[in-house]
Amino acid sequence: MPYRQARPARSAPVHGNAYPRTKGGARPREPRHFAALDLGTNNCRLLIARPQGDGFAVVDAFSRIVRLGEGLASSGRLSDAAIERTIAALKICAEKLKRRNVTLSRAVATEACRRASNGADFIARAYAETGILLDIISAEEEARLAVLGCHALIEPGDGPALVFDIGGGSTELVLVDTRPDMPVILDWHSAPWGVVSLTESAGHGPPGRDGGAEGRAAS
Repeated sequence: MPYRQARPARSAPVHGNAYPRTKGGARPREPRHFAALDLGTNNCRLLIARPQGDGFAVVDAFSRIVRLGEGLASSGRLSDAAIERTIAALKICAEKLKRRNVTLSRAVATEACRRASNGADFIARAYAETGILLDIISAEEEARLAVLGCHALIEPGDGPALVFDIGGGSTELVLVDTRPDMPVILDWHSAPWGVVSLTESAGHGPPGRDGGAEGRAAS
């Protein structure tokens, strides 16, 4: 059965046919699991975590190079081969979400789906086959999420910080006011250049020490 974000399936009991009971006979509360899925032009990434103290502990993760945007620059469409690779990866993600009994998740798609003429058709097929509903986010939202993902690593300073988010199909540059509580975005820019789009525009030269064009795209 595909994973449905609106109604997540329960995982199998951890002991026999029931969860273990406490001394008073009541079942303990199951730990809540949250997930984030990022489908980019080059990679499909999933992270599943549970609350721990003031933060989160990662309980499962998945990453695969799917090259969803392969050939997009020349055709304007997601190719059949790229879609098949990506659907296969999303099916693995769906199984992990179901097995971990995820209670809340967000799945986003970025530059490749924004640019492709068949991006919406791919989103519909992915949902039909995996139960994962991908949200095609704007470049501005992608920049905001990049800051949210790394703001804890930004040290407060006298001046602003510049965050680079280099993806497969685009690069986001975000100017951030480094306040001690929560950084504030002062300005941002999204450039349509990423490891896949630049590799394809540069052509496929002879393999070098870095493994050639495909090796550069996988970095």
